[in-house]
Order: sequence, then C-alpha cells, then structure tokens
Amino acid sequence: MMKQHRLLTFIVAAVLLLVLPLALQPFGNAWVRIVDMALLYILLALGLNIVVGYAGLLDLGYVAFFAVGGYLFALLASPHLADAFPFIAANFPNGLHLPIWVVIPLAAVLAAVFGVLLGAPTLKLRGDYLAIVTLGFGEIIRVFLNNLDRPINLTNGPKGISQIDGITLFGVKMSRALEIGPVTINSVSLYYYLFLALVVVSVIICHRLEQSRIGRAWMAIREDETAAKAMGINTRNLKLLAFGMGATFGGVSGAMFAAFQGFVSPESFSLMESVMIVAMVVLGGIGHLPGVILGALLLSALPEVLRHVAGPLQAMTDGRLDSAILRQLLIALAMIAIMLVRPRGLWPAPEHGQSLSKVDRQGGV
Repeated sequence: MMKQHRLLTFIVAAVLLLVLPLALQPFGNAWVRIVDMALLYILLALGLNIVVGYAGLLDLGYVAFFAVGGYLFALLASPHLADAFPFIAANFPNGLHLPIWVVIPLAAVLAAVFGVLLGAPTLKLRGDYLAIVTLGFGEIIRVFLNNLDRPINLTNGPKGISQIDGITLFGVKMSRALEIGPVTINSVSLYYYLFLALVVVSVIICHRLEQSRIGRAWMAIREDETAAKAMGINTRNLKLLAFGMGATFGGVSGAMFAAFQGFVSPESFSLMESVMIVAMVVLGGIGHLPGVILGALLLSALPEVLRHVAGPLQAMTDGRLDSAILRQLLIALAMIAIMLVRPRGLWPAPEHGQSLSKVDRQGGV
C-alpha cells in the first residue's frame, strides 16, 4: 500500500512539473524565467551540499565555480575569442561555437580542477579559517574576471561577454519557440525542461553518493575528522573529492546560465551569490536533499515574490526607501524568523533529529 501511495505521489509530481511551464506561459515569460533560475539555483545548492552538507567543509566561495562554467561556455560559444586572438580568427572567423556536448563536460572538468585547487591549500583548515580562505578564493576569481581584459582581452573585463549561443539539443534550437501541433512551447519553457532534466539527474547522483561508502566517509569526516582518520579514512583525498565533485555542479550550472542569459559579466558572480547559495543549504536543511531543494526554491523565488510587496511599501514612504534594499530587508527578516522557529532547517535530515533525541533520552535532558 505504501509503495502504491509513493508511486501515485511520484506520478502526480511528475505531471505537475511537466505541465508547470505551459500553465505559466499565458501569464508571461517572466514567471517561467523565475522557475528556470530557481532550477539553476537548485543545481548550485545540490553541489554545495556535497561540500557543506556531506563533508562538513564551509565554502563561501562556491560562486567561483559558477563563474568558471559560465565564462568557459561564453568563450567557446561566442565570437569573443576570434575578436581577441588573431590566430583563432584566422581559422575560425566567427568564433569556435562548440556544441553543447563538448562544452558541458569541459565546464564540469574545469570547475572540478578549480575545486581541487581550492581544496588543496585548505586541507588543514577548519571552521572560520576555511570559510575565510574560500571567501577569498571566490573574490580572487571575480577580480580576475573583472581585470583580464588587458594586456590580452580574455574576459572583456566589466563589460562582460555577449552574443553567446543558445543551446541546440537534438536539432532543437532552444532560443526559439517550438511548435508541436496546436501547442507552442516558448524558449524559456524549453530551457525549463532541460534544467529540470539536469536537476533530476543531479538529485539521483547526490542520492547515490549519500548512500555510497564515499558519502558515509564524508559524513564521518563531518561529524569528527580525528575519529574518521583514526578509523583509516583517507581524509585528504576525500576532502579533495568533495571539493571537486561539488564544483562540477557549479560548472555545469554556470554553463547553463550563460546559454540561458546570452550574456555573462563579473557582476553576476558576486559574494552575495555565494552567501545566498550557502543560505539555501542551511535554510532547507544541511545534508538533506529534499530540504536543500526546498531552501533553493524559497530563496530563489522569494525575492521575486517580495518585489510585489516592496513596491507598495516604497510608495507608502513616498519613495524614501529603495525597493531593492527593502526587498533584501524583508528576505533577511523572513530568514531570521524561519531559523528561530526551525533552527535545523525547514526540512532537516530525519536521522539527525533521531540521533539528537536519542542522545537527549540517554543523557536525561
């Protein structure tokens, strides 16, 4: 009976997810675009959850991998390299414009390399010190992106890179609407289905990792690194693996973001983005996949919902308050209220709660 109930719930959820963009299309592409960006943030949160939730390594520079994937896609799928390098222009006058099947694996591999480069110097750091170093790494990447427009124009500096190709998948150009009989699927809806497929694959990968020996070793390191090392766990290699594995999700998400937006600039990869991704993991429930997804959905969609609240409040104060600042204030107040009521997250891992209650009973608390 329980299996039938789960199967029915799964089928209903799948149908709702498939119909969602088609139901939102009549109200304008803006609503579908919000859902698209929410799916990208879910990808980012799932990747960071590997580092923070499973391995217990606080990473405040995760947006750097997002930037690496975005800029790699921008360079390989736009005319920018042909404009910056004469030898590329001689062979590829319009730029490289590599297919998605080549760019996405490259983005994942390059982000993983950057993840290992970040993890290697931080192996002996913990807590606040690790957070400060990773924060600095994220800022270093952003500063490089902002200044690598001379002497060789690699990133085009603060102007960013435009004219980025949209994704073409199985002959379908996602930058254009697709007509299937009487149904018209807009470009943003096509991207929705691609992002949804990536999220589903990522959830399966994360779930398998969590149940594997590697995942259990990560959790042992998270609970007590000294005890894990005494049990024969190679904490060094597993930490590097966590950084590299988590970074791949950021690289793929960044590549999708560049294709979806058609433009990237350093402003899209600020420190606040890293803070928001960490907040998604913490708010939803560290180490618990449904909680992480819920946190990412709330914090990515909440600013857009509060936009409709901040506008009237700004009008009530005769424009004395900036609507963007007011929106951030409302988000912060909502997060504080939620964390006071649910200190372990909106949807924490049940095992964690059970272990705490067991300790309380044994200790007589």
